[in-house]
Amino acid sequence: MPLQTILGANGVIARELSRALAGRQIRLRQASRHPRPVNPNDETVAADLLDADATARAVAGAEVAYLVAGLKYDTAVWQQQWPRVMRNAIDACKRAGCRLVFFDNVYAYGRVDGAMTEATPFNPCSRKGEVRAQIATLLLDAIRTGELTAMIVRAADFYGPGATQSFPHATVFERLRQGKTPQWIGNPRAVHTFTYTPDAGRAVAVLGNAPQAYGQTWHLPTSKEPLRGEDFVRLACELAGRPYRLQVAPRWLLRAMGLFMPILRENQEMMYQFEHDYRFDSSKVEAAFGLAATPYRPGIAASLQAAA
Repeated sequence: MPLQTILGANGVIARELSRALAGRQIRLRQASRHPRPVNPNDETVAADLLDADATARAVAGAEVAYLVAGLKYDTAVWQQQWPRVMRNAIDACKRAGCRLVFFDNVYAYGRVDGAMTEATPFNPCSRKGEVRAQIATLLLDAIRTGELTAMIVRAADFYGPGATQSFPHATVFERLRQGKTPQWIGNPRAVHTFTYTPDAGRAVAVLGNAPQAYGQTWHLPTSKEPLRGEDFVRLACELAGRPYRLQVAPRWLLRAMGLFMPILRENQEMMYQFEHDYRFDSSKVEAAFGLAATPYRPGIAASLQAAA
């Protein structure tokens, strides 16, 4: 059976992708510093993706590698480490004759008026966005020159069962579980799109095994329901059997809290995503592969159940 490697095992996207790949006739290798199997027959390889030789060993013999790694949410770390991780992945795949699928976010687009599509140009308005534009361009250049067969897949901010690092988990689902009032940041009346993580995993599995999908960028299936932040919270409260209540932290308070909480300080430059409409369009993949996004109601219900 052909071998496929997940670079950046253990995260929620790696887990959902591994589950989606389980029904295919492939061998699956989980690679990270401390990898764990998701499916009974998964192979594990300890690999630091900052190490070129370790990355090459993780990819050796594979026909597809999925780069789904996450780095510490720190601009300095991203600036130093993301280019190395991408370069190592590209070089390892070139050496192994392996196709590469890169799981990306939307930071490189910057603030967009209207819906983000695969044709949206890079126009980052944050330092983290500049890093994402840099590494995506590095991969796109390798694709254009024919050095590598690869693709970029993008998701909006995500939510889903077990997505404990996601914004809705910490501010909505977990607080409801604890009997606390859900919270939001930015403008709760702005539309904010979220990708459901099981949808993302299933779609990446389909794309990674579709030869015609390579050489392109794909947005992963995401509901087109125009939920505002307050709508998302209202639906979560309803499904949790709780009265609708919402706390919104003002910008000045977030700045003050950022003096003591690094994650909030790091998020300041990304606040434009929550202060203005954030719409993500996945029509391309839906039309090309017949994939459909999970509506918010069942997605939020499953996320609440997982957090219970």
